[in-house]
Amino acid sequence: MTKFLTILGSTGSIGRQTLEVVEQLDIRVVALTAGTNVERMTEQCRKFRPELAVMATELAANELKAALQDTDIRVLHGMDGLIAAAEYEKADTVVTAVVGMLGLRPTLAAIEKKKRIALANKETLVCAGELVMRRAKETGAEIIPVDSEHSAIFQCLMGNRRSQVRKIMLTCSGGPFFGKTPEELRTVTKADALKHPNWKMGNKITIDCATLMNKGLEVIEAMRLYDLPLSQVEVLIHRQSIVHSLVEYCDGAVMAQLGTPDMRVPIRLAMTYPERVHNPAEPLDLLTCGALTFHKPDEEAFPCLALAKEAALRGGTACAVMNGANEAAVALFLEDKIGFYDIARLVRHAMDTVPLVQEPDLEQILAADRAARAAVMNNL
Repeated sequence: MTKFLTILGSTGSIGRQTLEVVEQLDIRVVALTAGTNVERMTEQCRKFRPELAVMATELAANELKAALQDTDIRVLHGMDGLIAAAEYEKADTVVTAVVGMLGLRPTLAAIEKKKRIALANKETLVCAGELVMRRAKETGAEIIPVDSEHSAIFQCLMGNRRSQVRKIMLTCSGGPFFGKTPEELRTVTKADALKHPNWKMGNKITIDCATLMNKGLEVIEAMRLYDLPLSQVEVLIHRQSIVHSLVEYCDGAVMAQLGTPDMRVPIRLAMTYPERVHNPAEPLDLLTCGALTFHKPDEEAFPCLALAKEAALRGGTACAVMNGANEAAVALFLEDKIGFYDIARLVRHAMDTVPLVQEPDLEQILAADRAARAAVMNNL
């Protein structure tokens, strides 16, 4: 079980919920990192007293230093600070809850130090999954997924042989636009897209849920985490977010993990595995949760899911290009600079124009990411 913890991205949604879980467990927080939210980071530092705090920029770090000048908390900034937090000697577990490609280098750094990785950063496995999983195997670092769907699969695989898996079924709420036609989706707004029906998350991941790109990223994650081809990973729309995912075995048995839509449940398991500890939250009540329904996703109305699958089939740097382009396009959408369907259009353009490199190293993956973002900005 976790005793000493680093949280990369402590002021975001997953980071804040992780700290809620920490308060209920015997865990010492030794390092925290954040973007530029100095006020929230100051509150967290005063409450949890980490030894190291990291901000994204030098300006934010200087503001935090001033706010914590009466403490002995060390303050760093930038990628060097992120890596220092990930490698922090006292930490046995690192929660990677930063959004986007920013999480790749510090996750690899933590793996090199043989930490337990409580992985909530999709992009790390999407863009460099083969590299990351290979290094984790070589070093003995443990990767425990925090995403509700991948935590569900992790649990459904417990005590079973992965060679006997027929397929994985990833469930998906369908986001705020389930059932809408392409014509209806052309006019949706940022405000519409940020109204997720079941989960409270950060803006970027909420938009990814609206486009179904989030599920596309999770398909690639599942392929990397469980060493499966795309043909053995299926997506099901499940509006109620009660069945978090399923695993079908070769004998026809299907195992599912159910629970209330509360991210603190998979976060807690990542902290305490292989033990399960008491959760004070309200348990799932099958008599009141209503009917559980399942649907096939509409890849014509939500082309981002199909683009992610295409990138998975291409291999090499295709996933890094797809992901980088999506990050750039979603940022533009959140700034009201492009429309909803422009996200898929710009991802398509990047995938068609950025050269593909097979069996890439880390620098080639990072270069593909940069090229994809440039392709998006040059095609507005």
